[in-house]
Amino acid sequence: MANKKKDQPRFFKMHVKTGDTVQVIAGKDKGKVGEIIKAIPQESKVLVKGVNIKTKHVKPQQEGESGRIVTQEYPIHSSNVMLYSTKQNVASRISYTFTAEGKKVRMLKKTGEIIDK
Repeated sequence: MANKKKDQPRFFKMHVKTGDTVQVIAGKDKGKVGEIIKAIPQESKVLVKGVNIKTKHVKPQQEGESGRIVTQEYPIHSSNVMLYSTKQNVASRISYTFTAEGKKVRMLKKTGEIIDK
């Protein structure tokens, strides 16, 4: 650990990507299904639409402007989400397999459905 630089960004391999449909498997939003808006590999976190919504009170920035209350999604750890099949309505782990053309793709273990295009 002595050779590692602190300011050097580290990226973690995640099983999910932006645009995937996932189901939350742990935490206060357990069971909710949503689409990944943004993946943050440096922190191994994802931003899921409609999940982990927090309320933020925003002060007025200019004279005459009123303050407001904003609700927005916050990141959750990628280990707390599982890929979800919208066709069969089931969450599943993934495995990696190869297509006939030799391309490596992600596949749902329960259904055999290939996620990557």
